[in-house]
Amino acid sequence: MSKQILVTGGTGFIGSHTVVELQKNGYDVVIVDNLSNSKIEVLEQIKEISGVQPKFEEFDLTDKQKVNDFFKKYTNLEAIIHFAASKAVGESVEKPLMYYNNNLNSLMNIMSCMIDYKVPNLVFSSSCTVYGQPDKLPVTEKTPRKEAESPYGNTKSICEDIIRDTINAYPELKGIALRYFNPIGAHETAKIGELPLGVPNNLIPFLTQTVAGIRSELSVFGNDYNTPDGSAIRDYIHVVDLAKAHVVAIERLLNNKNKANCEYFNVGTGNGVSVLEIIESFERATGEKVPHKIVARRAGDIEQIYADTTFANEELGWKAESTLDETLLSAWKWQEHIGK
Repeated sequence: MSKQILVTGGTGFIGSHTVVELQKNGYDVVIVDNLSNSKIEVLEQIKEISGVQPKFEEFDLTDKQKVNDFFKKYTNLEAIIHFAASKAVGESVEKPLMYYNNNLNSLMNIMSCMIDYKVPNLVFSSSCTVYGQPDKLPVTEKTPRKEAESPYGNTKSICEDIIRDTINAYPELKGIALRYFNPIGAHETAKIGELPLGVPNNLIPFLTQTVAGIRSELSVFGNDYNTPDGSAIRDYIHVVDLAKAHVVAIERLLNNKNKANCEYFNVGTGNGVSVLEIIESFERATGEKVPHKIVARRAGDIEQIYADTTFANEELGWKAESTLDETLLSAWKWQEHIGK
């Protein structure tokens, strides 16, 4: 019998791509999602790609009773990948209580049930925001965490602490926190991709919607940072490369290859790319022009961050493979697919 994995937030951007990769590798996937930032149609698109429609339960993970009922129903779970979270930096500055309530309570409800129902393995969707603005680049897994620049970033740090402390108290549990850098792009079939509801908070969907004529122009937040071209620098990773890292992390836990009960890995490319370089790369890859303007810096944004991926590459045997041009072209094909 194939191993059953719970994927929370599995109809979302990263979640849906990870479900596809899990199913391609023979896992039996159950998705829990409240559809607050995704659409039910994604299930059909996952089926079109992988040939399998995952099981699906729609509810909010902050509802403790519903989480408990779920675990009572699904008694064969062997691992959980926890994506479900509010994730917009700017919005978190405006609505901190919403972020703390959603991101912390959902995790605590899940971990309570992991203990009660003896589900030992957790892969957590963490973030490079836990490093704040690092003193030294690139960041390694040993780079000290800093006070977060936003409530969103702070929830990721607190969630990491909750996982660590709970695993210390319950040694039968094991966890891996994958600290993502900036996931972008879409599946090569253009059947799934990043589909924010309303005005996008992330750079790439706003960029592709601008080129498609949905938005009038892209705002570049700041050109006065201490970077070569003045715009902020990030480490942009293809979402499929990121999804594959989750499969590797799950296999590491299920096969007891982990070297500590709680492990941390940077999941990025190791390359820092500025916002203006993203625009340049997109135009080169697609032949389309990106209307844009420079505006003031945005609250909660840091100047620059990119990963040292040596530890993840060597320890997990995983590496990001897609080039930036390929990744941005996939994002544009997805935008063309969903229409103008």
